[in-house]
Amino acid sequence: MVDKKKQVKKSLIEQLTLQNKKAKFYTDLVDDYMAYWTLKESLVQDIEERGLRYEATNGNGVVTEKPNESIQNLQKTTATMLKILSDLNLREPLIKSSAEDDYL
Repeated sequence: MVDKKKQVKKSLIEQLTLQNKKAKFYTDLVDDYMAYWTLKESLVQDIEERGLRYEATNGNGVVTEKPNESIQNLQKTTATMLKILSDLNLREPLIKSSAEDDYL
């Protein structure tokens, strides 16, 4: 997971560099995005382990089935991640081009 996280961050930084966005503001937003990325990975793992619903014991000692809160949290986290990407104008990856390509 660490390698994947490094690759994602590197990709975002490269895209910002191609857009000439080098200010600390932009790298801070990438760091925020990566924090949400780590959270998202944890939520996905929790859903895989516990499923959509799980059993819990309430205060009276009765076992009940509850919805996994990670599902709602995953939706909110993903929405926030998409918002950060939108704010950085990184919805679509940029392709590096050389000066020769610009003349084609």
